[in-house]
Amino acid sequence: MTKHRIFSVSFASVYPHYVAKAEKKGRTKAEVDEIIRWLTGYSQQALDAHIAAKTTFEDFFADAPQLNPARALIKGVVCGVRVQEIADPGMREIRYLDKLIDELARGKAMEKVLRT
Repeated sequence: MTKHRIFSVSFASVYPHYVAKAEKKGRTKAEVDEIIRWLTGYSQQALDAHIAAKTTFEDFFADAPQLNPARALIKGVVCGVRVQEIADPGMREIRYLDKLIDELARGKAMEKVLRT
């Protein structure tokens, strides 16, 4: 997918895949939501509203109340690319989220996933 196309995809269309990936490995939707709230600063109500509104990824991250400064501690490879080396800020935010969901699905403790 090109940069333009991924940003025009609705967050709501990908969100069920995040939840399914986590649940398949014995984790919960609540944990997925906690990760998203930690990363973006959204409340649960605001997160649910963005899902219902089918907000694009671009707008989802652009409207985030407070992107967590600790997200800079997220390191590693997603889709063959090191997240810390992604130049495009919007794409880097998406890959940060992908990496956190991957870590959750691999069984990491929430304290480690959330860099606390």
